[in-house]
Amino acid sequence: MKTSVCLLTCCIIAFLSFKVKAQQLDPLLINDTTIVPILEETPSFANYNFLYKERLDSLQQRVPLTYNESVQKYIAIYSSRKDQMGKMLGLSDYYFPIFEQALRSLNIPEEIKYLPIIESSMNPHAVSRVGATGMWQFMFSTAKGYGLNMDKYVDERKDPIEASYAAAAYFRDAYAELGDWLLAIAAYNCGRGNVDRAIKKAGSRDFWEIRPFLPLETRNYVPAFIAAIYVMNFSKAHQINRQPSVLSRTTDTIQVGRFVSLPLLAEALGMEEALLCGLNPSYKKKLVNGSAASPKRIIMPRVSVGNYAMVYDVLNNIDHDSPAKVVLASNDDSRLKSKRLTQAKMPVKYHRVSQGQNLSVIAEKYNVEVQDLKVWNKLKDSNLIPGQRLIVSKTGFAATTVGTKPAKEYISYKAEAGSNSASGKI
Repeated sequence: MKTSVCLLTCCIIAFLSFKVKAQQLDPLLINDTTIVPILEETPSFANYNFLYKERLDSLQQRVPLTYNESVQKYIAIYSSRKDQMGKMLGLSDYYFPIFEQALRSLNIPEEIKYLPIIESSMNPHAVSRVGATGMWQFMFSTAKGYGLNMDKYVDERKDPIEASYAAAAYFRDAYAELGDWLLAIAAYNCGRGNVDRAIKKAGSRDFWEIRPFLPLETRNYVPAFIAAIYVMNFSKAHQINRQPSVLSRTTDTIQVGRFVSLPLLAEALGMEEALLCGLNPSYKKKLVNGSAASPKRIIMPRVSVGNYAMVYDVLNNIDHDSPAKVVLASNDDSRLKSKRLTQAKMPVKYHRVSQGQNLSVIAEKYNVEVQDLKVWNKLKDSNLIPGQRLIVSKTGFAATTVGTKPAKEYISYKAEAGSNSASGKI
């Protein structure tokens, strides 16, 4: 009997060991980023491709684009994901000019614009398991440190423009400290502290020398970045077809100094609400919370003559069917009128934690921030216990705002670079 029990125990242990090993070797096991698989590391390199190396060499600018076994593995993976990479090509038509302008402002290599591909698949609403948010996957504290604003109306980590400038500032600081672009890219993934420790252990400042001393995710992160650059530039060689994005259209930028409803603006523009919200992904409540002291940006398609009047009314909060809601004095009236914005009292809401739930899942369910949940519930870390009760909204009133403005008021209207239309006023 004892022999049978021992034999059964050995079999169970062997089976579990095989299962764990199989998970570790799964080439599509996804880690915290959305597009970087964790791969098995092997010393051999049986499929060295001189053509791939020549192509990468032709792309060399300021970031070293090394070709080796690890890069080759990711080239093989990404070049096989034809649908996914085709979508990335389509999105790049809209987003790359935004990234390039931000990076250029701080003299950051243009190649860094490919990083959001492996960080988030260029999805402004991407949220990692640890709460990193947006295309550039900023954590709450890092985002605050680089000037991004997160409140009940907006999360600028999801703003492609603001987050790109914050990422450029991060790379400026990382390169100033580390003196190497591959090390700066590694630091973006695992932090400058981990890179510094790896440098000390390896006695080198070469990424490929310190790579064994970095976290596994970062060891894969840099080769995946290089492979993404390769596939995006040589997509046709791998039969990857560009899939046009609905965002690839001519847009203009306006600054508004008042609250503007995105659904109402979409109706006035004669476009889908989802598309306008997609152009403005940082506004949590589909409400642009502009003010005279802090104007907010709206990205929208160029206004046609037929829609001009309706767009003007929405941007100025004019409702012709409800005269009481008019908040701007007419041009003939020199008297000043008030604008009052109120919000109903919000009751406290609670959530009972279920098995397998984490803060990111709960935050997304209730449309709040992970950091808010931590503050409201005085959590020191992200660990949750099944059955635990969490506050998921707080009681309070939105401040009642009374603004006094002159009778004539303008909203600036600025065309994007490259536009043929002149800047003007609405």
